[in-house]
Amino acid sequence: MKAKILVVDDEQDLELLIKQKFRRQIRGGDYEFLFAQNGFEALTQLQQHADIDVVLSDINMPEMDGLTLLVKMADVNPIIKAVMVSAYGDMDNIRTAMNRGAFDFVCKPVNFEDLEMTMLKTVKHVQQLRETLQAVKENNILRMYVDENVLKFMTRSEFETSLTANELITATILFVDICGFTSIAEREKPNTVVSLINKYFDLIVKQIINQEGYVDKFMGDAVMAVFQGEYHLDRAIEAALGIRASIESVRDTLDSEPDYQPRVSIGINSGEVVSGNIGSAALRRLDYTVIGDVVNTAQRLQGAAQAGQIFITETAYQEVKESFQCEPAGSFQLKNKAESVVLYQVVS
Repeated sequence: MKAKILVVDDEQDLELLIKQKFRRQIRGGDYEFLFAQNGFEALTQLQQHADIDVVLSDINMPEMDGLTLLVKMADVNPIIKAVMVSAYGDMDNIRTAMNRGAFDFVCKPVNFEDLEMTMLKTVKHVQQLRETLQAVKENNILRMYVDENVLKFMTRSEFETSLTANELITATILFVDICGFTSIAEREKPNTVVSLINKYFDLIVKQIINQEGYVDKFMGDAVMAVFQGEYHLDRAIEAALGIRASIESVRDTLDSEPDYQPRVSIGINSGEVVSGNIGSAALRRLDYTVIGDVVNTAQRLQGAAQAGQIFITETAYQEVKESFQCEPAGSFQLKNKAESVVLYQVVS
């Protein structure tokens, strides 16, 4: 992955040195360098290039020095990390820089081998942060395990920008519902209910992850998952079969039912959906999710399915009939559909 680095220094010789020392990496596409002569120019570059990974900045510069730039950077993009360049022995400035959030520092005269190792370490750290944030956006289950301080990397401006970062994608949507669980929730103790549903959700999520899907959301006693990429429909069906088998292998002893066996009903649908971050800027709360008719239909297929059934549309059946054993389930009138729809049940 190409690393984009902003070099901030009022000495123009440094730009020439950087381009000479890293010419092979630049030509090979490993590094892309941008340059600014002071903090003001650097802030402009940061606003224009949201994908900058690292800022390599001198401390002493006219108009806006590197220490002031460190403070301003956090307002523009808190993910970017800074490596400061300082004269050897300038410990006061180095300590101030580290206290203001600098990731590392190098001393003048610059040792370019040391500089490259420092940049590699810093770029790797930033890219890991980006991957973590993307995973949090795409898989809400991670929110249960991610510290709140990590989520605060998403500033208000980043939040509002992400609200508009939408796209049209082709995907398969899977809805799975734990049948009859509402009545269990009404009869059993709260601790028992929560323990059970978390146990069942863990089994469901493991099958989704095994097929490279991601959990979009939990809705009461139901789960919505999204599958993208190669053979996304096939992988969603494999996940559904795995979910059904895992859930039906469970037996629990409840106060109201000594030999309780959970069952699931599942609906699967494929097509184009709108993918984006849906939420409220005022609350600073969003969900990375998918919406559209394909999603609604998948939920209605699940609603039409009985315990133990996996429903797909006729279009999906024609695509996977050579890979999975399916049976006609009949004609169904789905909500907001003018005509009845022929559905198929996945058997194995």
